[in-house]
Amino acid sequence: MQYVERKRTKFLGLPLSFTKYTINDDKLTITSGFLSITEDDAFMYKIQDVRLTRSLLERISGIGTIICFTGDTTHPELKLLHIKHSSEIKEFIMNASEESRRKRRTMHNLDIDVQESEINDLDV
Repeated sequence: MQYVERKRTKFLGLPLSFTKYTINDDKLTITSGFLSITEDDAFMYKIQDVRLTRSLLERISGIGTIICFTGDTTHPELKLLHIKHSSEIKEFIMNASEESRRKRRTMHNLDIDVQESEINDLDV
């Protein structure tokens, strides 16, 4: 399955921007620009968490903003601003990222910074 959405304005949800979001099972691509085009990709297995926010104007216009928290060094937060079908796309991203991690046999690891002296205190 693949979703292609455009960034929209909060006023009536009109697609007046040159930013396009393409989401499929393997990666999320953000293409922006008119004369100079920038394309950012993030593999689904790197997406760790997803947040959906909707302001009052976004709810009236039927749009939402999805924030993807990734393990990517260049883009730790990917924002899909003002898109239609935001709750459906959020669920798709969550399921696709989980399935992609399962296929690659990767685990989400937390880096807990513990001092060695704190570990010795716990052994006592």
